[in-house]
Amino acid sequence: MNSVEKKRISVWKYKKDDSLKVLAVTGYKPQEMGIFKPHADEIMYIKETLKKRLIAFLEEGLEWVVISGQPGVEQWAAETVLSLKESWDTLKLAVLPPFLEQDNIWPEHLQEAYQRIINKADFTEAISKKPYDNPGQLRAKNDFIISKTDALLILYSEEQEGTPRYYLQAAERKAKYHHYPIYRITPDELQETVEDMSQALDPFME
Repeated sequence: MNSVEKKRISVWKYKKDDSLKVLAVTGYKPQEMGIFKPHADEIMYIKETLKKRLIAFLEEGLEWVVISGQPGVEQWAAETVLSLKESWDTLKLAVLPPFLEQDNIWPEHLQEAYQRIINKADFTEAISKKPYDNPGQLRAKNDFIISKTDALLILYSEEQEGTPRYYLQAAERKAKYHHYPIYRITPDELQETVEDMSQALDPFME
């Protein structure tokens, strides 16, 4: 695939304070959640949960959502943001890949989803200006995105370890010395969404 297209729009214009204007979002990759089909029901429930969280943040002044663009929760969050932009025209999406051409080794359907997100994002720029070279690029991505955001929304549970723990560790390091809230989406919250949506779809359900 082509390298990430850069859209030169300043993503950091706002005044830094304790308000939540710029939110990083991350979580599990699809395979870490046992999701292998692009239209699995689980994705619908995750996106609905993300939507509810994002609307709550928007009502408090959220302006930017920042992701690295990896498959899974981050791409589903991006698709949710793009849908919400139809009602919230102040909401913007930034995609900051860890390196150039990060999607080259992904399955075709994930590459296509990524390119759709890139094409509609308000700001895109790779953090490392070269293709993958070493794992340090991934660590640098975590630290960079955490440094540029006001809070982290993460779908993660210690009971199911996975790659999001590295992102969480970067956020916890920042939170030790700065005001940096970490908001978690838990399995219980996802289950509540499943139950709510099931009731909405079946008016005869008790």
